[in-house]
This record gives sequence, C-alpha cells and structure tokens, in this order.
Amino acid sequence: MENAYDAILVPGGGVRDEGQLPLWTQRRLDCAVERSSEHTYIITLSAGTTHKPPPSDAEGYPIFESVAAAKYLMQKGIAPEKVLVETSSYDTIGNAYFSRVIHADPLNLRCLLVITSEFHMPRTKMIFEWVYGLIGDSRDYHISFETVSDRGIDPRILTARQQKESQSLKTLLQTVNAICTLRDLHQWLFQYHGAYAVACRPARELGEVLKTY
Repeated sequence: MENAYDAILVPGGGVRDEGQLPLWTQRRLDCAVERSSEHTYIITLSAGTTHKPPPSDAEGYPIFESVAAAKYLMQKGIAPEKVLVETSSYDTIGNAYFSRVIHADPLNLRCLLVITSEFHMPRTKMIFEWVYGLIGDSRDYHISFETVSDRGIDPRILTARQQKESQSLKTLLQTVNAICTLRDLHQWLFQYHGAYAVACRPARELGEVLKTY
C-alpha cells in the first residue's frame, strides 16, 4: 500500500571528495528511496558542518552535503522534481529549523518521515519533535521516524560518535526546555548558536569523531 507521507527528510551525514557519500548517508538515502512514492518529496538536508571545510568540485566550488545527496537520489531513479535540497544548515537543529521554514511551511507538508542512522536518532527525534512542535503558525505536523543500521561503521569511529551524541543530548535538553516558539528559536540561532550567529565561534571537533562528519 502506498504511504501517505508528504515528504521524507534525510539529515546530512557528511560528504567526501568528489561528492562521495559515506556508507551511513547512503543507507539513509536508500531507505528514503524505498519509502518514497510518486507523490512524496524527498528533502535532503545540510550545507555541511562547522567541524571541517567542505570538499570542492573540479571548478573550485563547495560541494554541499544535501546537493551530493540529491544527486545520489536521482541516480537511484528519483525524479528531480520530487527532490528538494536545503543548503542553509550546519547541524541537526539547523536541519530541522531550515527544513521547516524553507520547505515544509511554504508547501504545507504536514505528514513527514525523518530517516537517519541509529547513532544519530535519539538526538534527531528530540530536535525534530521540538522544532516542528514550536508555536509559530496553525499547522499540525505528523512526524514519523525510521532508523537505519550502523552496521559496517568502523567501531572506533562509531564509539566516538556515540559518546559525542550522548553528551550533546544532555546539553540539548536545556535548550529545548527554554525555547517554546519559532520566533525564540530564530533569535537563539542567530544570536547565540556558533554555526549561525556572526559574533560566535563555531565548535570544532577533533579526533576519531571527526570522521563521522
């Protein structure tokens, strides 16, 4: 039976030289292809990350994670008109915020499926439920989540990322409890968040965890 999703959202998971996508990102996108229908948009998320500069194409232009993911989807047979990209975010909070204000709100996309990796899902679920539940308009969103396996990821890299995710989840709780409207989130993002506020320095990860971005 055909699903009823208006859109499937796929958070970025990094991009490598020449636009190659890591295993875990490919797995997210493959799942999106399986869950899609001719009436479903697939929205690829993320410009990149604050933790390292983006790779460049042959002409020297940056390769956005979401654009590389969109090309992967089209290679898998998804029609270009059903693929939307979001090229403004540099973290998962930005994935949720910009996907809502750039695509979901204007197109009135209400029934959404978010697909991401097992290591990324607890924080992703909290963020998307929070951001799409913020008071800002009269829309009533219905969000589902699907996890894809971490199988095949180098254990050292995976452990480092799991530890990072656990720490970030604890910090996130404070932010979620303090922000209740879309307007408040906008103010916080552009005044206090290191990835978007001009007066703040973004975080830079080092070590094994950097390989997961």
